[in-house]
Amino acid sequence: MARLTAGPAARRLWMAAAALLAVAAAGLWQSHTGAAAAMRFDKPITIVVTFPPGGGTDLLARRLGTALQERIGQSVVVDNRPGASGNIGARIVAEAAPDGTSLLMANSSFAINPGVYRELGFDPLKDFKAVFNAGTIASVLVVPESSGIHSLADMLAQASHDRPLAFASCGNGTPQHMAGEMLAQVTGASMQHVPYKGCGPAITAVAAAQVPLGMVTASSATPLIDAGRARAIAVTASTRVASLPDVPTLAEQGVTGFAVEQRHGLLAPAATPEAAVVRLHRELTQILAEPAMQQSLRTQGYTLVRQSSEQFGQLIEADMERYAAVTAQLGLKAD
Repeated sequence: MARLTAGPAARRLWMAAAALLAVAAAGLWQSHTGAAAAMRFDKPITIVVTFPPGGGTDLLARRLGTALQERIGQSVVVDNRPGASGNIGARIVAEAAPDGTSLLMANSSFAINPGVYRELGFDPLKDFKAVFNAGTIASVLVVPESSGIHSLADMLAQASHDRPLAFASCGNGTPQHMAGEMLAQVTGASMQHVPYKGCGPAITAVAAAQVPLGMVTASSATPLIDAGRARAIAVTASTRVASLPDVPTLAEQGVTGFAVEQRHGLLAPAATPEAAVVRLHRELTQILAEPAMQQSLRTQGYTLVRQSSEQFGQLIEADMERYAAVTAQLGLKAD
């Protein structure tokens, strides 16, 4: 078979075309980054947190909001709008002005809810634009300090079918709800779900012995564990977490192949200008690059990530597909 080769003139033409494309791409990149650098926020930024104060999502939003305020010279306000596992707050942001000043601090409930709720009041894919993925955090199985449960084996011994063991979660459809239901399924334990309006209220109820067991985020549980008001018996991550180094994983206690971690990130209304998204992503990336911030968040149980806004959006979409299969298997429905 004859091999086709390009002559000198054709090669020169191709090289010239490639050079022109490179110049054009560089120009677009400079225009893109230049627009982001020139982006100014002319009014306060509001970060809507879809759970009450005191939980992991709220604590992270306040840490990032304070640091962002210092960098951009504009006020950043955290607005707690709990209810319906995050759907109420998400709807508020979906309908907000798309000018870069309305953000949603979303956690994994955002990806779980489409498989749990028949009506969300918004389209999670069409109504939002991914901005920044901060990282993940493990959940922790906790009991009151006065409880006789000191290990997973103790808990399973008490969670008999004749006497189901109630467990508090951060709300219907939350990763903690899902983790509790999955734990019951894989161990055969009889557990009764008690939803709260956030991890803060849930861990407070456990510490007060109003409910014998809780599944909450490590960041919300650690302060009460350190204060001697609650005791952790297992973490849901694949490895131990920095904030609770003495607490074994579920795998270490015989439950293999079990790992549930909660994702946290910021979303904006879909029509938000790309320049605003790029500016916010750049500022937040630099905030999380600061050693003091990294150390602080890791000691609260966070695993930090670094990815583009586009990658974060793709991850959310993949999470929705994955969680839809899990919620269908577990039969989780909130309405």
